[in-house]
Amino acid sequence: MAAPAETAPGSHSAANTAGKQKWLLRIILIRTCDLEPFQLVAGPSKLMSHSPNAEALTQRLADSGLRATPQREVVYDVLLQKRDHPTADEVFARVKSEMPTISLATVYNCLETLVQCDLVRAVNFERGPTRYCPNLRPHAHFHDEKTGRTYDIELPPAILQTVNTVLPSGFDASSVEITFRGQASAKVANRE
Repeated sequence: MAAPAETAPGSHSAANTAGKQKWLLRIILIRTCDLEPFQLVAGPSKLMSHSPNAEALTQRLADSGLRATPQREVVYDVLLQKRDHPTADEVFARVKSEMPTISLATVYNCLETLVQCDLVRAVNFERGPTRYCPNLRPHAHFHDEKTGRTYDIELPPAILQTVNTVLPSGFDASSVEITFRGQASAKVANRE
């Protein structure tokens, strides 16, 4: 039989005499440290460290006065791995396998930060959920109304220049979004 546990000063113990069990409740006061929220103690995350994507993410976030956190890294990596314009819920499902403790709210916050830092684009189709696109080159989107899938359509630079000439004098567009809607053929859908 094990010896009864000793109680430390400031601790309280209660005995269950009927079941002959001893419970020990110990309250320990720990001095807090001066780390900011999400500050890493042991250096950068191992999820993406030393990859060009991690360096680009870290630099872009630093330029915005933010840090690369493991959560931001894994969300960004998931977007780059499969460029299919996922929703926040789809990103959450993918990230969950790599980081089981992440919350949907954290995924939303990471996506918002990535958009604000111009690392990904938020793509909206009328009343549908926001989708996220890591392709930052000028391009259009084709939204398949039957399947809900979204495809990147590369645009020749001449088309974008022509579109900008349509603007009347006094208007200066910072961006142009072109979206095609319709149905992709089975051949196109199968090669994706």
